[in-house]
Amino acid sequence: MNLRFLPITLAISAAFAGSVQAQSLMSLFETARTYDATYKSAQAQYNANLSKGDQAKGLLLPTVGMTANANKTNVEAIAAAQTIKAQSKTATVSASQPLYRPANLASYEQGMRQLELASVQLKAAEQDLMVRLSQAYFDVLIARESLDFVKAQKAAVAEQLAAAKRNFEVGTSTITDSREAQARYDLVLAQEIAADNDLRIKRLALNQLVGLNNIEPKSLSAKAKLSGPDIQSLDQWVQQSSELNPSVIQSRTALEIAKLETSKAEAGHKPTLDLVAGYTPTRYKNGKGINSSQIDSNTNSVTLAFNMPLFAGFATHNRIKETVALEEKARSDLDAAERNVAQATRSAFFGLQSGIGQVNALQAAEASSQSALDANKLGYQVGVRINIDVLNSQSQLFQTKRDLAKARYDVLLGQLKLRQAAGTLTEADLAAINALLAP
Repeated sequence: MNLRFLPITLAISAAFAGSVQAQSLMSLFETARTYDATYKSAQAQYNANLSKGDQAKGLLLPTVGMTANANKTNVEAIAAAQTIKAQSKTATVSASQPLYRPANLASYEQGMRQLELASVQLKAAEQDLMVRLSQAYFDVLIARESLDFVKAQKAAVAEQLAAAKRNFEVGTSTITDSREAQARYDLVLAQEIAADNDLRIKRLALNQLVGLNNIEPKSLSAKAKLSGPDIQSLDQWVQQSSELNPSVIQSRTALEIAKLETSKAEAGHKPTLDLVAGYTPTRYKNGKGINSSQIDSNTNSVTLAFNMPLFAGFATHNRIKETVALEEKARSDLDAAERNVAQATRSAFFGLQSGIGQVNALQAAEASSQSALDANKLGYQVGVRINIDVLNSQSQLFQTKRDLAKARYDVLLGQLKLRQAAGTLTEADLAAINALLAP
C-alpha cells in the first residue's frame, strides 16, 4: 500500500533551518562510520579477527630456526703434565614441516571460521549503525515538526484569545471564554517550552553520533510515499532471518568452532608426524679439536619425527569432556538466537503493518479534526458553540498532526528494523529512505 504525505505536515522546516545547510541521511551515515566509537570498535575487532585467522595458517606451514654456540674446552693430561685447550663454534639451522597434526588442522579450520565470524560481526555493527543513525535523525525531525505544530497551535489559540477578549468587551460573551482561552494559551506556551527543549536534546544526540555540530536534517519530501513490507508473507521474513541474521550466523559459526575445539581435544590421543631437516657446521680453532678425530665438519640430517601419546594423567580425557559440554552450550545458544531473531522479526513485521494502519487512520482523523474545527468556529460565530469547543477542536487537530508526523517516521524506521531483523539491511535500503528526503 502506498501513502502520500500531505503537504501541510511536511512544508514546515525551511524557516527553522536558517542559514545552516541541511544534511542528508546518507551523508551523515558516511560521517558516522568514521566517528562512531561503537562502529570503530567493531572495525578494530574485525581487523584483529582477520589477523587471528591468518595466524592459524601458520600451523600448516614449516618452521625454521637457528641456534648457535661457542665452546672452550680445557683438558689436563696428567701423565704428560700438560693442558690441552680447544675452542669450537657450532651453528644449527633446522626446519620442521608438520605432516600429520590433527590438532593443527582443527586450529586452522577454527581460524577460517574466525574469518567468517569477523565479516558477520562487522556487518551486524554496520546495520546497527544504520538503525541508530536513522533513529536519531528521525527523532530530530519529529521534534522539529512537533515544535512547529505547537507554535502554530499557540498562534491559533492567541487569535482565539484575542477574539474572546473583544467579544467580552462588546458584551457578546462572558469572562469565562477569555479565561478559558488564556488557560489554554498558557498550557500551549508550556508545551512549546518542552518541545523546544526536546528538540535541543534530540539534536545533541544526533551531533554526538556523527561528531558534528549544528546538524540540520532534511525533511521528508511532499511527494514521499510510504509502503509496507515488500514481502507480504511473514513466514518469508522469518525464513530470511533464520538464514541471514548476523546473530544467528554468529551463533552458528560459534557452534562450528566449538565442534572443532572438540576435535582438537580428541587429537590429544592421536599421534603426530613431522619432517625435520637440519644443517650443522662445526668449526674448531686451527681446524681441529682436542684429538685428531675432532676436525671441522658439516652435518646434514633429514628426520621423520613420530610421537605417540600414551598417558597424560587423564588431562586429555577431561579436556574432551569440557569441550563436549561447551559444544552443547553453543548448540543451545544457537537455538536461543534463532528463537529471539524469529520473535524480533515477527514484532518488526507486525509493527510495520500496524504503523501503516496508524498512518491511514491518522490521515482520516486529521481531515475529520479539521472539519470539526471549522464547524466549531462557525458555530461559535453564530452562537451555537462556545469558546471551549473551538479550543478543544484546535488542540485535537494539532495533536493529530503531531501523531501523524511521528507515525510516518516510525514507518520509515520500521522498514529498516524489519530488514535488520531479517539480516538483509544494506546501504541500498538506507539510500531508498534518503531518496524520500527533500532535495
